[in-house]
Amino acid sequence: MAAEGDVDLDLDAEENCTEKPAEKPRKHDSGAADLERVTDYAEEKEISSSDLETAMSVIGDRRSREQKAKQEREKELAKVTIKKEDVELIMSEMEIPRGTAERSLREHMGNVVEALIALTN
Repeated sequence: MAAEGDVDLDLDAEENCTEKPAEKPRKHDSGAADLERVTDYAEEKEISSSDLETAMSVIGDRRSREQKAKQEREKELAKVTIKKEDVELIMSEMEIPRGTAERSLREHMGNVVEALIALTN
């Protein structure tokens, strides 16, 4: 009887072979699709010369305005009168060059105390 069971099992195995094998899920296909989505995400765009010229003019205008504002600030600072003794006091106390001492005094409208406080902070 055991032999009959073996034969039956063999027939069942042969019947299963004639059927199409069950398809396995393809793991690699999904990865390729993901990779394609990533690489196709950003398209190359050409920068037109008019856009480039516009951007450069905006940057140039901004720089010129900043330079003009800086020059106006320097003119305002140059108008402030400072005392020679105050400059020498700051130079000796803080041990800094004359230009730095003068600038600090001018920025604080000639006020020695405010200039010294600003230099120590």
